[in-house]
Amino acid sequence: MGSDPGPDSDRGRQAVLGMVASALSFSLMGVCVKQVGGRIPAAEVVLARSLISLGLSWLLLRRAGVYPWGRRRGLLIWRGAIGTAALLCVYAALAALPLASATVLQYLYPPFTALLAWLVLGERIGKRVLAAMALGWLGVLLVAQPGGSLALAWQPVLVAVAGALFTALAYVSVRSLGQSEHPLVIVFYFPLVALPLSLPLVALNPVLPTATELLWLVGVGLFTQLGQVYLTRSLMALPAARATAISYVQVGFAAGWGWLLFGEQIDAATISGALLVLAATVVSLSQPAGDR
Repeated sequence: MGSDPGPDSDRGRQAVLGMVASALSFSLMGVCVKQVGGRIPAAEVVLARSLISLGLSWLLLRRAGVYPWGRRRGLLIWRGAIGTAALLCVYAALAALPLASATVLQYLYPPFTALLAWLVLGERIGKRVLAAMALGWLGVLLVAQPGGSLALAWQPVLVAVAGALFTALAYVSVRSLGQSEHPLVIVFYFPLVALPLSLPLVALNPVLPTATELLWLVGVGLFTQLGQVYLTRSLMALPAARATAISYVQVGFAAGWGWLLFGEQIDAATISGALLVLAATVVSLSQPAGDR
């Protein structure tokens, strides 16, 4: 017996496409961070990103006629603070590790997100989402082992893992905020909080960027803003575990950029891992209404 998919199905498809667009934007953000990460401290990259994103967010809010200050301000500030911590960790890991490896380690966050969403939001983890996460993890492990072995310094690895945990906390916060807040308000609060938090860290070790580095820093802000807008809207329409399973596609993007732009190795294991990541997205997409 056939049925019309209806507006909910269309909204779900748009949310999935939004997650993929978010992953692409964040992968390009990683490229920009990688270009300046050897000289510009992570806190300064966060500051530049915050300045650009704050201006863009304010313009979008004014254009949409949305009240900018939100309702649940405490949670909005909390989301901004943990998002800032996540950015500091992610940017530091991107600067110290190969692009694909840093992105892979960041993708330790989906099981954290699924667990927190279950504990905090009461979201059930369906069988297909579990299968998608398993496929994604296999893909992540393969991409993390180009050439069969990968020796990474333990300090940036620990920083990347901390970034994954903070990212999971931020994702669950966004999912909760989606019940009361406009997505543009959530995006606006992120740089609003990140700006004052990053300023003291920049003051401790200021580095004057070159003209070329300034262009890359602008790219960080623009691509992060795009990624945040797509991500926030999609997280409001999808369960947190399913959304994060879909976002595994960023690993494939990062491996491609790392090979194309930075000469990072890409071999059969990397290609197989990218295919598994894509398969995780397809499995999550095919989740029926009754399996959530």
